[in-house]
This record gives sequence, C-alpha cells and structure tokens, in this order.
Amino acid sequence: MLTQYLVFRKKYLKGKKMKRIAMLMLTNFAVVAVLGVVWNILDSMFDITAMFREMGLPAEFGYIAVMSLVLGFTGSFISLLMSKGMAKRSMGVQIIEHPQSKEEQWLFDVVQRQADKAGIKMPEVGIFHTPEPNAFATGARRNAALVAVSTGLLENMTTDEIEAVLGHEISHVANGDMVTQTLLQGVMNTFVIFFSRVIAYLVGALLSRGSNRGGGGNAYGASYFIVSTIAQVLLGFLANFVVMWFSRHREYYADKGGADLAGREKMIAALRRLQSVNQPHDLPKEMAAFGISGGLKSGIAKLSMTHPPLEERIAALESNKY
Repeated sequence: MLTQYLVFRKKYLKGKKMKRIAMLMLTNFAVVAVLGVVWNILDSMFDITAMFREMGLPAEFGYIAVMSLVLGFTGSFISLLMSKGMAKRSMGVQIIEHPQSKEEQWLFDVVQRQADKAGIKMPEVGIFHTPEPNAFATGARRNAALVAVSTGLLENMTTDEIEAVLGHEISHVANGDMVTQTLLQGVMNTFVIFFSRVIAYLVGALLSRGSNRGGGGNAYGASYFIVSTIAQVLLGFLANFVVMWFSRHREYYADKGGADLAGREKMIAALRRLQSVNQPHDLPKEMAAFGISGGLKSGIAKLSMTHPPLEERIAALESNKY
C-alpha cells in the first residue's frame, strides 16, 4: 500500500507541476497576445508604426513582444540553472557526501526519509556556517535539489524543530517552487521590458513630432534611453511586489508540507523558536525566497518581504487554514 501511495503521489505531483508550468506559460503568451491587440488599437488611432518607420526604428509589435519574451525569461532561467552552484559558493555550503558524525548521519537520514515520503529523489544535504538559525532549498529540478541548514539552526533548535524545518524545505522542492518562482519572474520581466520600451517609444515619438523632427535623431535616442531606463526601474519595483506576494503565499503551503512530513506541533514549535530570535537574519537576496524565515519589516516594506510574519504563519497552522 505504501509503495502504491508513493507512486500515486509522485504522478500527482508531477501532474500538478506540469499543469502549473503550462498555465504560467499560457498566461505569458496570453499577456503578449493581449498587448498585441492593445498595440494594434493604439497604432490604428495614432499611426505609431508609420512614425517609427520614419525614424528608422523597429516599430512592429512582433519584434517588441519577442524581444520582451526572450529577455524576460532568459535571465530568470539562467539564474535557476545556476542557483545550486551559486548557493554553494555564496553561502559556503559544505555538502555531506559521507556523514562523519552522529549529527550529520541523523540529518542525512531525516532528509532521506522525508524525500521518500514526498516522492522526490534524495537532494544534496549541506551545512553552512552562520550563527543565525536558517535553512534553504534550491535547485533547477525537484529531483536534483539542495537542502542546507545553518550551524546556528543545528545548535539552537531541538531535533523535532529541525525535522520540521527540513520538512518545510523538502516541501518547497516537492512543490516545484523554484521553477514556479522562476516562471512568475519571467512573466513579470516580460511585462516590465515590454511596457518600458513601449513607453519610451511613445514618449520619443511625441517629442519628435512636437519638434517637427528638427535635430530629432540625437534627441530621440537620448530620450528613449532615459525614459526606458526610468520606466524599467519603476515597473520593476512594482513587479517585485507581485513576485514577493507569491513568495509569501507559497510559504504557507511549505509550512503545511512541513507539518505533513514532520507533524503539525513540530512545525508550530519550529516557527515559535524562530519567533523567539530577537533579530532574524535574512539570507542573501538570491536565497531569501527559499529560506525558512525572513527579517522584520513594517509599513510598505512588508510588501517586499519574501516571507509572511511568523505570527501569521503560526496562526495559519493552528487554524488549519491551508
């Protein structure tokens, strides 16, 4: 029965992952299609294409859309592919290939047991040296991931609490959160790149038309660069709120996964232990979204948090909300 359950769970999770990827890719293409319609409407109203052609600029929507799509996803996927190697180097993670102590053997065994239960292949297990209690998971694929814990976590938490933290990180891997986050980032990047270019083109076209194109070539080039840069920064700032909202939302499901793998009371106890730390320490930016805890922020800064407040995560577990 256990073997049949694991096979069923593996197929179910794989199906969910493929569906999630397909939906996000379709969303991205739908975004481009809608933008194409909007572009055509604006073009018919203001004859933008003709103006761009007169300036010798690439005016066709297809060019802008493809450029946005390629640039939007390329950086995200490169980061995903490099994530495990970057984590090892930036955090100084020491991989446990052959456990050298009882503590390492216990850590290795817990990850192995939870990975089997979650229906994924055994991830690499590592330890990084920092006094703050934290942990993270990363990797481009569910079956080729890395789970690492800090020395501070091993020293300041009980075995039950560490087991729950590991369950949280294994759940991130099993849920395919790294890939999903990358796809969402790609979608948002596409939005940002597309709209920043369109805004720059429109502003440049208006400036050129207003000056009757007198000495307009250099003026247009300068205005395009400045406007597109400013627009990309501002739109990227707004897009980051969307990505961080998704990251916070995902943490509740990772907590639920940790509760399923290690026990609800253990997961709550682990979060309470993190809550008792006076100054939670953030992981580096590229690792923060996949850690167990986040820093303390207030006001509008909360919108840029990778994790919800610990008290809200505890309340969600206690109420069995997720």
